[in-house]
Amino acid sequence: MALTFDAEHPDRPHRAGVSEAILDVLAERGVAATWFLQGRWVESAPELARQVAADGHLIGNHSFYHARLPLLTDDGLRTDIGEAERVIRETTGIDPRPWFRCPFSAGSADPRVLGILAELGYRDIGADVVLEDWEPERTGPILAADALRQTPAAGDGAVVLFHAWPPGTLDALPAIIDGLRALGANFVQVDALDRFAGPPAGPADSLAELPASRPAT
Repeated sequence: MALTFDAEHPDRPHRAGVSEAILDVLAERGVAATWFLQGRWVESAPELARQVAADGHLIGNHSFYHARLPLLTDDGLRTDIGEAERVIRETTGIDPRPWFRCPFSAGSADPRVLGILAELGYRDIGADVVLEDWEPERTGPILAADALRQTPAAGDGAVVLFHAWPPGTLDALPAIIDGLRALGANFVQVDALDRFAGPPAGPADSLAELPASRPAT
């Protein structure tokens, strides 16, 4: 199974240092995860983004503005996705393609959005287990109990969605990792899952035709 973390600016109550501490927990327990990085977040926390890469986690693209992608025009989609790719590559040295996660899952079933993602060399990665860790009432014990119940039920190859900023996620993570391991879980990055094998169709370099400036969207 794959543990995935969306790194973005929080819009709910949070505390400082959660993302750093999540990286510590993953390192201490030897878990290689997948992180989807929002472009603006990378710009605001470049050292932390570089630490995600240095720790060996797989890096994906989580858009630049964290907008609901179906609301953007075709050109707006290309710019938003491309600008996130650019800042991720410039900051971490990692090309996030083909891994992408639509903000709010908006666009994950939209043929237009998915078509442009494929054109740019991406595939959208959803989740089989969504714990709603962004809600303040979802405390560590609640998240851990739900994860230990829902993840085994999702079966082999399950993708679990977390966010990199909720305090509850940090509080729950050690118990989730230890509990799932006790049940026989093997943690892998999404590129090791059979259902995501093979590159998506798309141009060799999605940055080639990006506009020089970033228009408002």
